[in-house]
Amino acid sequence: MSLNLVNPLKDKRLLLIIGGGIAAYKCLDLIRRVKERGMTVRTILTHGGAQFVTPLSLSALSGEKVYTDIFSLTDETEMGHIRLSREADVILVAPATADMMAKMAAGLADNLATTALLATDKPVMIAPSMNSRMWEHPATQRNLSKLKEDGILAIEPEEGDLACGENGAGRLADVDNIVKRLEKFFIPKGPLVGKHILITAGPTFESIDPVRYIANRSSGKQGYAIAKALRARGATVSLVSGPTNLAAPEGVHITHIQSAEEMLNACLKALPADVAICVAAVCDWRAASAQNQKIKKQDGVLPTLDLVENPDILKTLSCAADKRPDLVIGFAAETENIAENAKAKLKKKACDWIVANDVSTVDGKSVMGGNHNKVSFITSSQTENWENCLKDDVAHKLAQKIEDYFRKT
Repeated sequence: MSLNLVNPLKDKRLLLIIGGGIAAYKCLDLIRRVKERGMTVRTILTHGGAQFVTPLSLSALSGEKVYTDIFSLTDETEMGHIRLSREADVILVAPATADMMAKMAAGLADNLATTALLATDKPVMIAPSMNSRMWEHPATQRNLSKLKEDGILAIEPEEGDLACGENGAGRLADVDNIVKRLEKFFIPKGPLVGKHILITAGPTFESIDPVRYIANRSSGKQGYAIAKALRARGATVSLVSGPTNLAAPEGVHITHIQSAEEMLNACLKALPADVAICVAAVCDWRAASAQNQKIKKQDGVLPTLDLVENPDILKTLSCAADKRPDLVIGFAAETENIAENAKAKLKKKACDWIVANDVSTVDGKSVMGGNHNKVSFITSSQTENWENCLKDDVAHKLAQKIEDYFRKT
C-alpha cells in the first residue's frame, strides 16, 4: 500500500507564481495537468504575466482566487503575502524571467510575488524561460548559481525555437517535464521508501451512553511522533488514531476512530503492512451494552455497569497468519515491575519487540499527556533503557531500530 508513490501530487498544495514571459500561456496547461492529479493550485499573477494570461482564465482552471496586488486591502488585512507563502507545500515560479531571477537572488520584495517568495518557509522551484543570450549571460548564470546555493530547485530550460525567432537554450521546460519534476519532488525519500508502516495512537473511547464513556489519559503524542519520524525516513505511514487534539503529521494517511473495535477494523483494513506499531492506549474493557438514552440518577441507587473485554489488537496483528507484518511492535504502559511485565507481554502477544514505558511520572511530571517518556526497548534477546527522553527522541530511536532491522534482512 503506497498512495503517495502511486500519486505523489494528491492533496498537495502548489503556489504558482507566473512571470512576465510569453511562455506564461503554458501555465494554463500546467494547472490543468496537476489539478487532474489531485493538486490544489493557487496563483500569483505578476504584472508582466498578466500581459499574456488573464486572471479569469487562471481562476477558471484552478478554481481558486487569483492574487495580483500586494496592496489589496482585503488580502493584506490578513497578511495575504505571508499566508499565501506558508499555506503551500511548494512554490513554483514559471516562467521565471531573467528579471525575476535577479530580484530573487538579490532578495528584493517590491511586489506580491517577490514578497511572498521572501516570506516563505516552504520549498521553492523555478522554471526559467528567456532568450538564449539572456539565459547564457554571466549575470543570469551567476543569479542561477546563487539561487541554487540558497536551496532553490531549478527546472532548467530546454533548447529549441524561441518566441523571438532565434534557436537555442531558453525555452520553458515542457509541461510534462515540469509535472514529472513536481511528482519526483513529492515522492518519499529515505531508507524506508517502499515500506508500509501501520501505527495506532491515542486513547479509545468506549461508550456507556450518549454522554458518557470509558477512556484513559493518552494524548497520542508518542504515536504521532513515531508516525512523523518514520514518514521522514520515506515510509508510507498509515496512522489509526483515537480521539486526540493533535494535527495529523504531514504526509501521513490518518484514520480517526473512537472505539477499540473500530481501531481493530481499521488496522485490518490497512493490511498488508511491513511493520505494525501498536502505541495506542486501548481500553481493556467496554460496556457490555451501551445505552441509547442517558442513564438517569435513581435516588441514590447506583447503576450496574457490566463490562466485557475489548479485542486484543496487538495479538490479532501478531497472529494475522498470511497478513502478519514482518515486524510487530507493541507498547506496554506500566506503573510497576516494568521490565518483567513487558517481557511477559512480549511472549503472550507473540510480537517481536516491546517498548515498555513507565507511565507513572518522569521527574515528577505525568507521562500520559506530557512530552517526555521513560522507556525500555525489549526484544527476546536484549533490553535497552532509554531514560527520560522527549517523545520525539523515543520516536527517532525506534525509527532507527526499524531502519537497522530492514538493512540487515
